[in-house]
This record gives sequence, C-alpha cells and structure tokens, in this order.
Amino acid sequence: MNWESHLPTIITMNTIFNRSKTWLIRTATTAHFQTHQQRRQYSQVSELADDLQRESWRSVEGLVRCSANYVPLSPISFLERAADVYRDRTSVIYTSVKYTWEETHRRCLKLASALTQLGISRADVVATLAPNVPAMQELHFAVPMAGGILCTLNTRHDSNMLATLVSHSETKILFVHHQFLHTALAALKITPTKPPLIVVITDNNDIPPSDLNINSYQYETLIDGGVTGFSVVRPTDECDPISLNYTSGTTSRPKGVVYSHRGAYLNSIATVFMHGMGARTNYLWTVPMFHCNGWCLTWGLAAIGGTNICIRKCDPKDIFDNIVLHKVTHMGGAPTVLNMIVNSPVTDRKPLPHRVEIMTGGAPPPPLILSKMEELGFGVSHLYGLTETYGPGTLCLWKPEWDSLPVEERLKLKTRQGVRHLGLEDVDVKDPITLESVACDGKTMGEIMFRGNTVMSGYLKDKKATEEAFSGGWFRSGDLAVKHSDGYIEVKDRSKDIIISGGENISTVEVETVIYSHPAVLEVAVVARPDNHWGQTPCAFVKLKDGFSVDGQEIIDYCRDRMPRYMAPKTIVFEDLPRTSTGKVQKFLLREKANALGSIS
Repeated sequence: MNWESHLPTIITMNTIFNRSKTWLIRTATTAHFQTHQQRRQYSQVSELADDLQRESWRSVEGLVRCSANYVPLSPISFLERAADVYRDRTSVIYTSVKYTWEETHRRCLKLASALTQLGISRADVVATLAPNVPAMQELHFAVPMAGGILCTLNTRHDSNMLATLVSHSETKILFVHHQFLHTALAALKITPTKPPLIVVITDNNDIPPSDLNINSYQYETLIDGGVTGFSVVRPTDECDPISLNYTSGTTSRPKGVVYSHRGAYLNSIATVFMHGMGARTNYLWTVPMFHCNGWCLTWGLAAIGGTNICIRKCDPKDIFDNIVLHKVTHMGGAPTVLNMIVNSPVTDRKPLPHRVEIMTGGAPPPPLILSKMEELGFGVSHLYGLTETYGPGTLCLWKPEWDSLPVEERLKLKTRQGVRHLGLEDVDVKDPITLESVACDGKTMGEIMFRGNTVMSGYLKDKKATEEAFSGGWFRSGDLAVKHSDGYIEVKDRSKDIIISGGENISTVEVETVIYSHPAVLEVAVVARPDNHWGQTPCAFVKLKDGFSVDGQEIIDYCRDRMPRYMAPKTIVFEDLPRTSTGKVQKFLLREKANALGSIS
C-alpha cells in the first residue's frame, strides 16, 4: 500500500478515531458498557486508532523498516545466540545426560527438521505430556522453529481431560513421556477427532513399556533422522502464536490461552531480570515446564546461557542433593514446594553451599514458611500472575529500608503481590464497573487488571470469552485486591471462587457438577479450606436426599473416580446450605466455616 498518497486521509481518520476512542472511554466510565454492542464498538475503534498510530512513523521523511533494522521478536533468537556466545557452556543436566548450548541448538534443529518431515507446518499444534526432562526444554525451541504452536499439557490431567484438550487444540503430534503413556493412550481412544501421532520420550536407563503395541515414534530416533542444515521457519509477524496453555476450565469448555512470539520474548527477559539471574545461573527445575511454559524460563535461560538442571520428580531430598551437586543458584515453585522443603526430614537436607534464590507464586506464601526458608539459606521472592499473563506479571520488589523492620512486619510485606515487571505496560486495581482505580489505602478492594505486551493474545476458539476478558481495554484477572500507599498490590480473594491447591487452579463449579451427579446428593457447594501443605483444598458442603445415607469417604472416592485426584474434595460436611431470600447459596458463610476447620494436613 502507498501510505504517502493516503497520508492526509490517515491523519484525518486518526484524529476522528482518537476522538471517538476518548468518547467511548468516557462512555465506559459513565454507562458502564451496558451493552455488548457498546463494548464491541469500543474495542473496534480502539484497535483501528492504535493501528494507525503504529503506522505514523511512515509520515516522517527518511524512515524505513527493512531487514537491517527490524526482525520480529522471537525466543528462537535466544537459542541461536546461546549456540554462538555460550557454545561450550553446559545447557542441560539430567542424571547422566549433559549437553552444551551448541549441542542443544543442533538437537533442536534436527528435531524441527523431523517435525516438518512428519507434516508439521505453520500454526499446527504439537502437544507434550511430560515431566521436567531435557526433551521438554528442547521442544520449547524445536516446535516454534518448525513453525508450530507448542501445547504443554498438565501431567496431572486424567484421560478424559486430555481427550478434550487434544481434540479442542487439534493436536497433530503428541510427545509423551513413557510414564504417562497409558494415560495418553486411554485419552486417544475417546478423542472425538482424528488422534495425533505419538512420539514416546524415554530416559536413558528406562525401557518403554513392552506391552504397548502402538504405532509410535521414539524421540531420540526422530532427532537422529533430522538434519542440522534445517532452515528455521521464522514468524512472519512477532504476534504469531508460539504456544497454547490451558487453564483449569471445565471439560466441556476449556480455555486455551494463546501466547505470541513477542510476548514470550519479552516475558522471558522480564522473568530473568526480576529473578536476578546472571551469566552463571544454574537453575533447578522445580516449576513444571508445562505450567505457563515454565514461567517462560524454558526460553529465558538460553538468553543468559544459564544451565537447566532437570529433575523428574519434585522431592526434597532430590532438591537438596542437586543444589549441592550442581551448585544451584536459582529455583522456583508454588508455596507447596516451599512447605515441602521446610517440613522435610532432617536426614534429607544438606547445608546449602550458598544462598539459593527461589521465586514463589500461585498463592500468598504463609509468613511462617518464608521465615523457615530463610533460616535454611534460601532467599524468597514473591511473584504474582496468571496463565493469561505468561505466568509472572508482578513482583514484590524488595526495598532496602524494609531490612530494618521487625521480622513479623518484613514477612507480611513479602507476602504482597507487589508491582508490575518491566515487560508490562500497566497493572492496576480497579472498580470492575467504572474502571476507576481504587484508593491506595490498603482497604478498598477492586479487581486486578493488566495491560501490555505480556498479556495473552486471546482464548483459542472462544471469541466471547476473549472479549469479556479484555472488556474496557484491560485484561480482567478476576482476582480481588487492595492497593497500598506505596502502590504495591495485595490479593484478598478470588472473585470466581477458584481454589488454588499446590499451585493448580481448581474450579468449584466443576467439582460441584461431579458431586451433584451422585445419586444420593440433593445440594452441594464447594469452597476452599486452608491447608498447610497444599495451600488450599476443596471442601464440599453437601445436603443428601431424603432416605439416603452415605459417608464422606464414599463421595470423595466417587469424585476421584471421575476427575483428577488433586481436584477431588478432601473434606465433606453434611448440612443444609445457607441461602439468601432469592435462593442463592451464601458461600461467604461456608468459607467462614471451612476456615474455622483449620488445616487438614
């Protein structure tokens, strides 16, 4: 398009659009977006104005965009640079396996080549079902290098959930670690769409199950068949999708969060920066790589030439052993991991060779746990974010003046969710109706909202949910929080009653649906019960039908047979449900009762 010839029109239209945008924002705060048409109109005008503003540089004489000064941002470049700059530095350690960054780059090229030979092209989905092993790290680069979209599936899902997600994502190839092969095969038997090809990942000393007669490929064999001269399929636009991460939506309506190359690039850098990582970082993988792509550190460690230290199972003894053996400098995990460490047997622990920095997020860490972690020699940083924000979005950035405060006050400050990282444009706590910022008084609650380049591109195949999430020009987190006088935010509640157990989100609606299907159940409501180990666990308040008599364990077992075990309730309370005059269950009263029960662990 010849932009110069249309410049007068563009400038005029831009002025009109900006005025319209201003009017619509004013409308949003006064009429509260009362109609879907109003919300859609705001979104369309806002996008058009932003598009025109992005092209305004063309009106300045002498400016050009060409291959010399513009390349779409992509984490692929991190690996390519690491293979050059850090070629002899160790990239991955796993049991007896050890690679350099040059070797990792070569393996990823060959794997990308093999994927194209299997028919993968731009925008095809390649899924994984595996623990933190080297193959997971390699697939984070190889899949986008082949032009594909990486979908890392939660290894805790049962076959029913896996079948739903494989079908919804239209997965073409599924990489499965052999320990999850039975679950994957059970899922593919009930997948309503064409089942994907299977590639089995095995460890050096493990033999794949011999009783599984399946038409599959072996991971290492696949790599051996690839070529190192493969020409990387680069994104044509940095906003092209790079990965797909599913939230804990119900099985009937999963939410697939789409990440872009640009967002992944920026959030990788931001996470590395706020974790204080440097050129000699040895990172222990206790955060699942399937969770928000390992908080984007699967890509970020390549940017600094750090070393990925992989462990298949998050066990306190393995954690201490690897810290000492490999001189671990950084790690991460939900408060559950911290709790596991501080409550581990003394015989499993080893004195730390130096201070180990650990990032935690998923739920506010209890002050007592933070205190004990520091006593063991860990430095704990508290992060906050969602799948929709590529994982970490804020950091409780520590201020030097806080060091002189009493211990109790310091620990309380550390549990706050803090301020935005450098990759985000803005984070605020707003009234969800007026979109006005709440007072910085530490008391007034509002909804946490995000805006910037590290917010998801949208929900796969769910335009309505995407529009609702971005209503008003901000991403609405659904989390309720307050903002303190220093601008630091603090989460107070989950507006949609989400239960966070061991870093995993559990939908109360999904749990209630399963319990309701029990023939003896008349009514049920599920809330969170505090748990010293998991953070929270589901607590179900149940009213039985007349003439029925069952115990709590029977209902728990019933749920475990029909959903992943971590989602099943651990507490059943039989009683009438409190309701309003209109018949709505008063969940706040049930939450009070569940809190009064204390921890089950």
